[in-house]
Amino acid sequence: MSNEGKIVKIHYTGTLDDGSKFDSSYDHGEPIEFTCMAGDVIPGFDNAVLDMQVGDKKTVHLEPADAYGEVREDLIQKVPVENVPNADQLPVGETVYMQGPDGMPFPVQVAGIENGIVTFDMNHPLAGKPLNFELELVEVKDAK
Repeated sequence: MSNEGKIVKIHYTGTLDDGSKFDSSYDHGEPIEFTCMAGDVIPGFDNAVLDMQVGDKKTVHLEPADAYGEVREDLIQKVPVENVPNADQLPVGETVYMQGPDGMPFPVQVAGIENGIVTFDMNHPLAGKPLNFELELVEVKDAK
């Protein structure tokens, strides 16, 4: 029995290959809810829960293509310091929010500042990384 098109709730814990945890729905106090196979979550989540039953637990290893994709060089931009307001206050290695063309803020990592150039990385922080998830399917319901 497939869960495709159904609304599912799962608890998850995500770890990197070195065992470090990067996220867990248990820490947030509630499972995530999404429509299975609707493309609302990373492909590996959709595929993992497709044939699970309520109460099932599963551990999956996802390569970047099934998670947040590979690092894209076109999402790494180098900007002269003089074109960046308050460049001297940017926290290298941390995420800042910039305003997109639509006026909405989006996250950007300050990858470095050297020789008068600021490097911004707009890739997802987990892009290019294989990920491991422990999943537990807690609810399945028909979409309305």
